[in-house]
Amino acid sequence: MITLDHVRFRYEEMEMQFDSNFPKGSFTAVIGPSGGGKSTLLNLIAGFESPEQGRVLIGGVDVTQLPPDQRPVSMIFQDNNVFAHLDLWHNVALGVSPSLRLDAEQKARVDAALVEVGLGALMHRKPGEVSGGERQRVAVARALVRDRPVLLLDEPFAALGPAMRRDMLDLVKAMQQARRLTVVMVTHQPEDALAAATHTAYLETGHIVALRPTADLFAATDMPGLQAYLGDWSGPKV
Repeated sequence: MITLDHVRFRYEEMEMQFDSNFPKGSFTAVIGPSGGGKSTLLNLIAGFESPEQGRVLIGGVDVTQLPPDQRPVSMIFQDNNVFAHLDLWHNVALGVSPSLRLDAEQKARVDAALVEVGLGALMHRKPGEVSGGERQRVAVARALVRDRPVLLLDEPFAALGPAMRRDMLDLVKAMQQARRLTVVMVTHQPEDALAAATHTAYLETGHIVALRPTADLFAATDMPGLQAYLGDWSGPKV
């Protein structure tokens, strides 16, 4: 479980307050207007930002003062952060060791992760020789080899077309279920939440207005801000 215990953070003129729990083993999508604090929420969990007040707990352990590399968290960004001069295998291996000095067991983990995300036949190609979706699969494989119980995704598939984005969501969802990961994903696509998330949080002006089972949240009629955000979107029936 991820717990934000009376967390406060100020960005420019906006004061954010988070007091929420993300259940262990859940897949939570976070939606809401741009500039409302969605990425900041992930950064507070990951340790890239520090709260002015309150605590961040993961699995019941207070990680508020821990740097990002000491938290049980992996994070995937919209920019897949691949290195053009390294082949896909070595890009994934960076998730195990930045020095790229791996023992036999670690090398086997890299091989297995690449096969799991469908890149086994491409592992020796450079990023410039594969598609954008395949480069994002590298980021997913790198998260796999890190083997952390929490996975954060900050609009990682926003630049992909609908079919490829759905493929990537299916991949992450399968990974989450197989490993019982706790996933929090920021997205601007309501259909992504409906396709993958067990829970969805609606966030605006630095506050989580509601965090509910996904179908319940999209069926809600008690949040004018959510209705305004969705506008005339007519996604799958819930």
